[in-house]
Amino acid sequence: QVQLVESGGGLVQAGGSLRLSCAASGRTFYRMAWFRQAPGKERDFVAAITWNSGSEDYADSVKGRFTLSRDNAKNTMYLQMNSLKPEDTAVYYCAAVGGGSWHRPSDYAYWGQGSQVTVSS
Repeated sequence: QVQLVESGGGLVQAGGSLRLSCAASGRTFYRMAWFRQAPGKERDFVAAITWNSGSEDYADSVKGRFTLSRDNAKNTMYLQMNSLKPEDTAVYYCAAVGGGSWHRPSDYAYWGQGSQVTVSS
């Protein structure tokens, strides 16, 4: 059974940092990603990484502030979020897929439960 289990969300002041983790079980994937969804808004792409080559992509809004990493032995992906802004407040979702678009949520077959990130001003 495939599972993506997220951890690491919370409340932080603007300018602070948080690290999200996503542990995958049941299989390995070609690519894993983070999306986020603020209240009343669509689910947006944040960042993604291919598991074997380590190729990365980031949304323009987080470039230079967020960094992906992975631990192949633990089948776990991390998102280090620095210089957080109030507009980063959202539920963050881990997602995984075998192919398709990097940025389109509908191309991701597996999803985590979501982790709330709240950045206060």
